[in-house]
Amino acid sequence: PFYTDGQFLQEQFRVSTLCRPLSKIRAQLQQKNRRLGEALECGPVTQVIEYDPAHTDAINCVTTLNSDLCVSGGSDQAVVVYDWRAGKLAQAFHGHNREVTKVKCIPGGTRILSASRDKTVLMWDVNRGAEAVQEFCGHELVVNGLAISPDGLQVCTGSRDNSMCLWDIESGECLQRKTISRNLVTHVCWVPGTHSIVQTSEDKAIRVWDSRTWQVTNTFPAKQYIQTYCDVSASSNYLLSSSNGFGGQGCEATLWDLRQPGCKVVEYRGHLQTTACCVFLPPSPGAQPTVATSSHDGSVKIWDQNTAACLCTLTLDGSGPLVSLAPCDVDSLLCASFKTGMHVLNLAHGAQVELKEVARF
Repeated sequence: PFYTDGQFLQEQFRVSTLCRPLSKIRAQLQQKNRRLGEALECGPVTQVIEYDPAHTDAINCVTTLNSDLCVSGGSDQAVVVYDWRAGKLAQAFHGHNREVTKVKCIPGGTRILSASRDKTVLMWDVNRGAEAVQEFCGHELVVNGLAISPDGLQVCTGSRDNSMCLWDIESGECLQRKTISRNLVTHVCWVPGTHSIVQTSEDKAIRVWDSRTWQVTNTFPAKQYIQTYCDVSASSNYLLSSSNGFGGQGCEATLWDLRQPGCKVVEYRGHLQTTACCVFLPPSPGAQPTVATSSHDGSVKIWDQNTAACLCTLTLDGSGPLVSLAPCDVDSLLCASFKTGMHVLNLAHGAQVELKEVARF
């Protein structure tokens, strides 16, 4: 028969495959059997439990409401409350008309705040139906920063419009607003038990604000790459920030001493693409303090906080960028992904730190 060039190549490949020597096929099978045997020697394969998905699109952020419930925001514009232990949807809120960028919960309560690319922040109450109970409007571009004061009375927001705003939670009134040139805010966190707020920016700087005067009190030395995220330790002494990057350039997380502004303690290097999130992990009795990072390279790493040694790495194949982490307790960590939903990770502290996926939704 007459073949086109493409058909001829396909037929040639098919014939060559059929004609492979039997000995070569046998050798390939033996190699696969050896690999399987090696995997079995490493221990039984843990079955990952698949629950009903929380979102219909990429998940952009996650936090915890209490010991059993987490809250997430996605590109599907939904804010979802999910029982991660039982694997059940608890509640879903729909009110944003663009993707949700950040979610935060008021400590010890039932209220949730969500920021969005639609330029607004909405407040929800799990005990008061499906409608938003408060709206915070005033930003001109996407809201990427969202933090709640330790007393639960004020909320701080930051946007790509270069502004930082302070709001009264009950009334929704904007109490303070300040714009700084090129301060395209990427993340905001409130320092526990203080009046200080830390924010990262696309201008590569880290700024510390005083919520009483709404002035910048300290600016850390600019990093080489965009700072994507920040977290503050429970002691209020240390700050983590993470960097944009590619090909292993940049991509680090940095530990800073807040008692000596601008004092860099250590850097955590090992990710190959942007480090999108960095968090302090709850202390485990008898263990060294640890931090966790997640990256666009599809991996989560656990680090010794003080030495910057990488204790373990978990790669979630096919997940796409891993953009948000939420510690639930000493042993559990939630990880939000672009392509494969929410991952429930188990963290084992022993002679060696181990991280494994146990469920997803």
